[in-house]
Amino acid sequence: MSEHRRKPPESQGGGRAAARRAAQQPSGRRAAPARDSVTGSPSGSYGEQRPAGGRAEARRAAQRGGRRRAAEPGGGGPAGPGGRRGGTGPGNRRPGKKRFIDYPRFNKSGWRRWMPSWKLVSGLCVGFLGTLVIAIGIAYWMVSVPNVAQAAQAENNVYYWADGSQMVATGGEVNRQIIAYEKIPAAMRYAVISAENKTFETDSGVDPQGIARALVNMAKGGHTQGGSTITQQYVKNARLDDQSQTLTRKFKELFISIKVGATKKKSEIMAGYLNTAYYGRGAYGLQAAARTYYSKDAKDLDPSQCAFLASLLKGATYFDPAGATEIDPAATPEQNTKNAMNRWAWILDEEVKDGHLTAADRAKYKTFPMPDKPKKNAQLSGQIGYLVSLSKAYFVNNNTQGISASDLDQGGYEIHTTFDKKKVQALEDVVKKVRKKNIDPKKRPEKDTFVQFGAASVDTKSGAIKALYGGEDATKHFTNNADQTGAQVGSTFKPFVLAAAMEYGKRDPKGPKEQGESERTPVSPKSIYSGMNKLKIKNYDGSVWTNENGEQWLQTNDGNESYNKPSYAIDLRYAMQESANTPYVQLGMDVGTDKVRDVALAAGLRKESLASSSVPSFSIGTSSPSAIRMAGAYATFATSGMHHDAYSVEKVMRRGSVIYKHEDKATRAFPADVADNVTDVLKNVVEKGTGTNAQLSGRDVAGKTGTTDGNRSAWFVGYTPQLSTAVSMYRLDDNETNKKREFLKMFGTGGQEKIHGASFPSTIWHDYMEQALNGVPAVDFPTPGPIGDKVYGGGMSPSPSPSPSPSDSPSPSGTPSPTPSLTPSPTPKPSKSCGKWDWNCGGPGGGPGGPGGSDAGTDQGTSVGDTSGPTGTPSPSKSKPGSGNQGNIFGGPTG
Repeated sequence: MSEHRRKPPESQGGGRAAARRAAQQPSGRRAAPARDSVTGSPSGSYGEQRPAGGRAEARRAAQRGGRRRAAEPGGGGPAGPGGRRGGTGPGNRRPGKKRFIDYPRFNKSGWRRWMPSWKLVSGLCVGFLGTLVIAIGIAYWMVSVPNVAQAAQAENNVYYWADGSQMVATGGEVNRQIIAYEKIPAAMRYAVISAENKTFETDSGVDPQGIARALVNMAKGGHTQGGSTITQQYVKNARLDDQSQTLTRKFKELFISIKVGATKKKSEIMAGYLNTAYYGRGAYGLQAAARTYYSKDAKDLDPSQCAFLASLLKGATYFDPAGATEIDPAATPEQNTKNAMNRWAWILDEEVKDGHLTAADRAKYKTFPMPDKPKKNAQLSGQIGYLVSLSKAYFVNNNTQGISASDLDQGGYEIHTTFDKKKVQALEDVVKKVRKKNIDPKKRPEKDTFVQFGAASVDTKSGAIKALYGGEDATKHFTNNADQTGAQVGSTFKPFVLAAAMEYGKRDPKGPKEQGESERTPVSPKSIYSGMNKLKIKNYDGSVWTNENGEQWLQTNDGNESYNKPSYAIDLRYAMQESANTPYVQLGMDVGTDKVRDVALAAGLRKESLASSSVPSFSIGTSSPSAIRMAGAYATFATSGMHHDAYSVEKVMRRGSVIYKHEDKATRAFPADVADNVTDVLKNVVEKGTGTNAQLSGRDVAGKTGTTDGNRSAWFVGYTPQLSTAVSMYRLDDNETNKKREFLKMFGTGGQEKIHGASFPSTIWHDYMEQALNGVPAVDFPTPGPIGDKVYGGGMSPSPSPSPSPSDSPSPSGTPSPTPSLTPSPTPKPSKSCGKWDWNCGGPGGGPGGPGGSDAGTDQGTSVGDTSGPTGTPSPSKSKPGSGNQGNIFGGPTG
């Protein structure tokens, strides 16, 4: 009978035992009752259970995928869904063939199907590590240790003149004497290990923990050991053919370091590192460093000196007490000395912690071992040292390849500069001639000591620096006087005030428009202002200017001279010609000293060199730009308002390839009409005013003199259509041991009652320009077009019957001829308070401070009732070099 038609037998009892027995029968058929081996009768008829493995056996049977589904409890009921042999219902499908990589899991469902097994995870990890080991092994086998003896030979850097001829070969010159490991003091080895790589004796050439530790310490802002081991640094120093900061180079360094660590003795690695490392001042290797800094052999160094030399390995630019301001203005002797002392002490303390130095020995070294001052290098004497330092700094700060000063010091570069050999020589010869003829420290020790000259000459069409004078000798006087010195520029700043007046205009004293900005009237050089000495300076709205203490300001002229009495009315052209201060201080207030500042920046001055514009005297030269920047800014007038940033490097090559090339990025600083009219006014200064000493036969010349408060500096800045030159003169004791360096007065210097820009500076300018332009065709300046309106400022008002302008017929004595009958308007009473948003009133800078004066653009005025000047005004006797955080021309990326 078919099993589907067979009637199920009645339950024989047995409960769970029967269910288990049924589960053990073939799926789809009713289980036959077990029979007794003796009687042959079914055992169930006696109520007995067959012990077929218990519950565990039942569960295992149910889980066997290859067996047919067990019968339902109670006997041979119908088969479950799917029919015979287990059917196709859920949980009954026969799985596919198991794959070699069991993923997704063949016998799992749900999320477990996608969860990899521990075998799979372990296999993948082992496979990855195995592959990595094989790759590292191949890389390790492929790299080779470079020939240290050849790779460690530093090369020269060669500097070229603008005509392509060689100037000097220096910078990478081999100042190295290889010494044996036995001659290296143990104190030096221990100092380097404690400072650079504590695990040197035990690591394999690289130190992952050291890299992590360096990152953590850097994040905390404390002293750090470099992430690189001594072995890595040694390898890098040996591979002079590849100093790039690329990932490929880093991997090469890593594998070579591992191989060097595995194949070379620690003593060989240490000796190689100390013999190839750069210590600054052109010294490569420990022996050269010992001779350079302490004039002794390396074997004679004591632990204290070794600790200092070890500190230099972190970067001599910032740890050499001599300073390196030509590379970074922040690396001053004072700051570098502080850096070196701190690291020196830290290294000695670390040696004690590491057991390399006893506490008793450490106690012996309480005084910092100050090294010798830099020694003379004949190659860099005279002006060559200044030229090399300037071009080196320019390249480091302006290249886009990330080449650092340390990279450049390794040598192998060809630096093609903009310097004209003949012009440099001519400028140096002229300054020497003037100095020899006029400056005699033995004859006038109190007047002629510490006299300094600085000068720079710039091509107006490109901004290329053609010549400079940085001082008597770069190996004796380390400050480059053509660069930032802190000397204020005086009245040579006035052209920027005039340019701002013509471009932006005089503000309407009636008040602002609805938009919040005052109506402005473009100013003509014919505009009338007061030339009265001790003029009470006013805000553009007519109120008297006061500082935050409510003090008024009376501006003075050089020699306390008043112009064109009794009306005092003079035009701006004549005021520039005679270098009168009061018209330009008031003009700056009428236009806004913020606009004057904008024009100065557009012309090429750096904001770091500009003084506070919150005081009226800003308009007459309290700022202290460098001679290079002043020459470049005046060149902007010569090119009808197109500015070309001053630069000193045309291109740099390495291994025959150009790695840097200067690109001219000319910008329009101000409209051509503005620049050409400024040039016309400055041309009048040379033809009729304070700059007549600078006249060149058959050439158009424009320029301006400048002298500062207390006669502490004097300038002449002038230009032709082709060349712009700035010359400065000042007295400054810049000896590094003098902690109170101040600009000194020049009354009586050179046997003259007072030094003006019209004296020695203009003489130097004239004699140099005669030679520099010899053979160069004369070119005329563009004819300026009419500009602006004739406005009246400083309380002046038109006369009913005007007479000719004083500039039309100046008197021989310098006193202006009669002018329109103009009288000052009544002086308003001092304002007790300022408008809430009036930037001209008070301000963080204190009073109208600063020096201010005629040609002395920065002769100070006086506050009413207080001849010492308003509170907050710096005393002239406290004028210090570099005050106001003046910017170095090459201190930034675009310098």
